[in-house]
Amino acid sequence: MPTVARWWSSRTDPQRLDLYTRSSFYGWLALTPALALMVLGSEGVATTPAAWLYLAGSVGVAVTGVVLVRAGLATRWTRRSPPAGPLTAALVAAAVTAGTGVVEGLARSGEPGTGWLLALPLAMLLTAASPVWTTRVLTRASAGVGLLVGGVVLLGGEEWSAALVLGVVFTVAVTGLVLAFRFSVWVLDVVVEMERTRGVQAQLAVAEERLRFARDLHDVMGRNLSVIAVKSQLAAELVRRGREGAVQELTDISRVAEESLREVRDVVRGYRGSDLPGELAGARSVLRAAGVEVTVSGEDGAVALPAPVQTALGWVVREAVTNVLRHSRATTCTIALSTSGGVAELRVVNDGVTGDGDRGAGLTGLAERLAAPGGRLSAGREGDRFVLTAAVPVGVPV
Repeated sequence: MPTVARWWSSRTDPQRLDLYTRSSFYGWLALTPALALMVLGSEGVATTPAAWLYLAGSVGVAVTGVVLVRAGLATRWTRRSPPAGPLTAALVAAAVTAGTGVVEGLARSGEPGTGWLLALPLAMLLTAASPVWTTRVLTRASAGVGLLVGGVVLLGGEEWSAALVLGVVFTVAVTGLVLAFRFSVWVLDVVVEMERTRGVQAQLAVAEERLRFARDLHDVMGRNLSVIAVKSQLAAELVRRGREGAVQELTDISRVAEESLREVRDVVRGYRGSDLPGELAGARSVLRAAGVEVTVSGEDGAVALPAPVQTALGWVVREAVTNVLRHSRATTCTIALSTSGGVAELRVVNDGVTGDGDRGAGLTGLAERLAAPGGRLSAGREGDRFVLTAAVPVGVPV
């Protein structure tokens, strides 16, 4: 049981719903031969060759239906058109079985359940085709099944009023059955699309952060590089003409270059997370954009921490957020920062754990980085949650 539970918990929500939907389809289609036996009755199977052919056809309807459902659901994930082979095979099997049912039904005119001899294979066909055909097509086809049942019963000698009632009853029954399975396919489509949207939101959040860094770098370097280029041309022209002032221009170039280097270091230092409050704010923004409910506590105390401590914990925040986005199906995440006994501790807890929560290369590298200034990192599952805890001495050297 633990292995089964672990296997189930390692699957995403779309994968779980896909498994449930497939099981519902396969289980229902597998009942086709048993339902055919119930419709035929023991006497019909024993005495009528057409009944035996009908029973064999019901097995073919079940098999081809399962193949059609499998192909239809698989193509919905990839957004490709389903192959025509499974649909054609299911249509042929259902048509042959339904035709046999018409022959058997006319021979049994007046017996209860005659309409189901025609309706059963066609209803199973429409159920199997619900991942492939649209709701409008399925509804019209279900009405067609009711019309055929009414016509066969009328040809068998029933009154037109009874045939009309049976036609309406079978139309409603088949339509309700088919649309119920069609609804489950629609729910699966919605969940899959939401999962794709969540991934796109996470990618957009990362792209936004990259654009922010590029914008900051451009603002810092654009003007200074332009100044360096102009002064370099001016110094070269002064040297070529043998005029004074070239030394001053070269001095200015050196000064601007040093200033640019300092500003670039400031930008990179901020990007790497020395500003812990900024990292916490960014984590809140990224996770919310990905649809995760975020709670951040102790944010006010981050400003008072030394810059090296903020840098170390900033790495932790960034790696934790990356793990939540890439390696979980989290709906909630809690980030708590506290300082006690000269140690700053950051604790990140999220649900939606997939797999065993084993430590990856990112967490291993982060633990090695924190070990240098005397910090420590622990990460692992606690029930259905993943907990990452980092502790760094407040007196860490630069």
